[in-house]
Amino acid sequence: MNVDYFMNEAIVEANKALAFNEIPVGAVIVDNNTEKIISRNYNQMNRLNNAIRHCEIDIIFDTCKKLNQKYLEDTTIFVTLEPCSMCASAISKAHIHSLYYGAFDEKNGGIENIRITFERKNIFTPNIYGGIMEDKCKKLLKNFFKSMR
Repeated sequence: MNVDYFMNEAIVEANKALAFNEIPVGAVIVDNNTEKIISRNYNQMNRLNNAIRHCEIDIIFDTCKKLNQKYLEDTTIFVTLEPCSMCASAISKAHIHSLYYGAFDEKNGGIENIRITFERKNIFTPNIYGGIMEDKCKKLLKNFFKSMR
């Protein structure tokens, strides 16, 4: 799987969020068998006036609906920012096979917290890879927050 290609596609989505003055986080979900993008999305919390409309939550809903299935076992999600605990749990609940994320989120990141949860029995644990194209993803976020000040 071409990790850089798919992370670049997630960055394209993050730039869409930026254009709408949203926190620039984007994601794509890829079919592991065909290596084609199934769904793409970006943060829309401000536009939709809903604090839980993170792009990971929305893209999981979209993909389940498109595929007409509740589990996404043969998929991989690429996200430009480390998912929060809510999104990490949703990725686990949807049985997404692998998670690749760009920038680490020291303030709200949920991956290290969820790893502890994953140690319990009967919890689906995706393969997790962080820091993918981290500088590019981090720059988007830094520039966004810098412009807010």
